[in-house]
Amino acid sequence: MIDARGQEALTGAAQAEIFQILRDGKPRTRSELATLTGLARSTVAARVDALLRVKLIAPVADAASTGGRPSRQFAFDGTQHVVLGVDIGATHVHLAIKDLNGTTVAEVYDDLAVAEGPDIILSWVIENGNRLMEPYRDQKTLQAIGVGLPGPVEHSTGRPVDPPIMPGWARFDVPGVLTEGLGVPTYVDNDVNVMALGEHHDHWSDVADLLFIKVATGVGAGVIIGGSVHRGAQGLAGDIGHIWVPEAEGMQCRCGSQGCLEAVAAGPAIAANLRARGVDVHTTADIIAAVRSGDVDAIREVREAGRIIGRVLTTCVSLINPAVIALGGPIANAGDHLLAGAREVIYTRATPLAAGNLQIVRSRGSQDAAVSGASAMAIQQVLSVESVEALIRVDA
Repeated sequence: MIDARGQEALTGAAQAEIFQILRDGKPRTRSELATLTGLARSTVAARVDALLRVKLIAPVADAASTGGRPSRQFAFDGTQHVVLGVDIGATHVHLAIKDLNGTTVAEVYDDLAVAEGPDIILSWVIENGNRLMEPYRDQKTLQAIGVGLPGPVEHSTGRPVDPPIMPGWARFDVPGVLTEGLGVPTYVDNDVNVMALGEHHDHWSDVADLLFIKVATGVGAGVIIGGSVHRGAQGLAGDIGHIWVPEAEGMQCRCGSQGCLEAVAAGPAIAANLRARGVDVHTTADIIAAVRSGDVDAIREVREAGRIIGRVLTTCVSLINPAVIALGGPIANAGDHLLAGAREVIYTRATPLAAGNLQIVRSRGSQDAAVSGASAMAIQQVLSVESVEALIRVDA
């Protein structure tokens, strides 16, 4: 179908704009959509009918009548399609089915180590993903899968790249296996990026530029610029754990280099410092327990780690100028000590203009940030212009 200007086919960019307008949830009539887009009413009507058929919009209350029959209004309906968010952590797997509004429909969590390997972990994901979907298959349609992995990911292929704590996962075709097992497209990113996306999507959607810092067995950052995840040329943007810091001069890092931030500010380094002080800690969980019990040495070490991380983040503030820095991960969530150390340094050393309105906070997403971010990544893909057009073509 051609519009009055003779320029756009039904699947053209202008027609795609109709759905993007309706995504804000505000009900509109066909006439209002025609006015907003400049399209012919016949073109708008055909597009609205197509979106109704694929259940991306729904009719809502009729508009107030100005004389004659009231006009029908339409709005985005995110309840008829769902995505599967998958958070694969070092020692757990968390699945959540969410509708396109981001509302959780069903979820399951299990203690399962990523070191078990991709065959065991992904088989569990497929089995439980199908089980979670079973009660809803007649009501909702699974459209995509989003996955967060605890290691570097080549974003263009979704394959892990030399992940240090994921034996057997290197270059494994994660999206291929999950797409075959669950029948929908799969999108994969590293856990810090999806946590940043979840934090932004759920708690800071009005902020365009945000840094999410995860502090656990490693230190990493997820970078949101202009409302989108910034991954860099090879997907390694935010790899701040391997920035050189003077406090780590001569110290070996697990990456094989020396002097990395992780070597002095991540969980294993904090635990080693505490053992040297006579505190019996070996794991991140031990550090958290010591901090929460009020152990002075543990609190001091965590706060100092926050200061060292803060010095690196001060450079990031000058480079990126974020509105928010959110500190997450188990050590950051053990209390405000890591946060206090980071704030002390950043607010002192960053330029007044950059730091004046900068919010440095603990993550609001806690343990759900990763699965929420993985779901948000999938939802973004499902609602993209290309995916909506593909859905309409299949239904035609």
